[in-house]
Amino acid sequence: MEKKYKIVTYGCQMNVHESEKMAGALRRLGYEETTDDEEADLILFNTCCIRENAENHAFGNIGALKKLKKRKPSLIIAVGGCMTQEKGKTELLKKKFPFIDVMFGTLNLEELETLIKRKLDGQKRVISVREKEGEIVEGAEPFRTSYPNAWVNITYGCDNFCSYCIVPYVRGRERSRRPEHIIAEVERLVKEGYKEITLLGQNVNSYGRGVDSSFAELLDKVASVEGNFRVRFMTSHPKDFTEDVVKVMQKHKKIMRLIHLPVQSGSNAVLAAMNRRYTREKYLAEIEMLRRYFPEAEVTTDIIVGFPGETEEDYLLTEDLVKRVDFASAFTFVYSKREGTKAATMEGQLPEEVQKDRIMRLVELVNSLTRKKSEKYLGKTVEILCEDYDEKKGLYLGRDEFGRMGYFKSDENEIGNFINLKITKANGISLFGEKV
Repeated sequence: MEKKYKIVTYGCQMNVHESEKMAGALRRLGYEETTDDEEADLILFNTCCIRENAENHAFGNIGALKKLKKRKPSLIIAVGGCMTQEKGKTELLKKKFPFIDVMFGTLNLEELETLIKRKLDGQKRVISVREKEGEIVEGAEPFRTSYPNAWVNITYGCDNFCSYCIVPYVRGRERSRRPEHIIAEVERLVKEGYKEITLLGQNVNSYGRGVDSSFAELLDKVASVEGNFRVRFMTSHPKDFTEDVVKVMQKHKKIMRLIHLPVQSGSNAVLAAMNRRYTREKYLAEIEMLRRYFPEAEVTTDIIVGFPGETEEDYLLTEDLVKRVDFASAFTFVYSKREGTKAATMEGQLPEEVQKDRIMRLVELVNSLTRKKSEKYLGKTVEILCEDYDEKKGLYLGRDEFGRMGYFKSDENEIGNFINLKITKANGISLFGEKV
């Protein structure tokens, strides 16, 4: 009888790609995918602990399987990802959910296949959470689920230690993959028909330590691979974003003119407290430099409001920076205290009502800018890469090079095709148009 697995993923795009790697390991063990808990022989939670709500959702969903596990004792429940790597969380999970069969961390994801085999061979409970990052393991094929997009890790871990962030503690110190492995993976993906390659890292700009390469050099090599495909990269860090990268972007039309450059705050006082290691002036200078090369370039960002000690004046400086940069879009967050980070022990933790007021004002501002940008598309023809079909809308959808989503009708399956779309309607962040 066919064995089936289900993976529940929380958090960022990095986690989505790591779930593809986990799926690859499970498929090598003979499992096939299902979306039904009742049908699954193995349910795996790929957790996130960057924000408290993701962690709470994971706890709730793991707990909800207690009855199913009792009815179906052969069901394997596995938990991996950032939450298990967090200090003290493995012990908490063991006590709170004794029915979990397998636990592993971010630093030993490559062991998943071996850990599941140990469980299948009769071991009652399999727990392996490595405390120290090891060498990067190459060669294990992920089961990709995001065609025509493909995600390619270029680094793992992070050395930045922003005061609010737990990533360096749960993903280890930064390690770079060798460029020849990255280029070989990109070449293989392009031959397989993938049309958009996104290079992933907590800080792609600092790529190259220990492998005798810079990020600009790697980006040049990736964009030089033959084939009709787009190149994106994320996430860039403002303290390391340099002109040599923009010069490579100028050299290759394959590289999209969209940069995700998280600013987090427009206040120098807050940026210093966050340990971001740049100023608002440096950030604005980088935006000016980018737009000297590409006046049409768009920038997306991440912003946190309500950080400990943030004053109303600090918040207004963030609003001012948002207006100056004119972001294409922004991921906006209320500061969330995470145990184990420096910010969690800072004085000046803000009341919830102050945080809510600021996030609502910021979201309104960002949305107004986004709507204006969408309206500028009306009547224009843009190229989008068709990614999917929306059953509810009865429309195909895809993104232009600036990340704006466009919807359209077609009698043919267009997924994976580049489509010229004349925009007839703009609705918030979404565009609607006709094939031309």
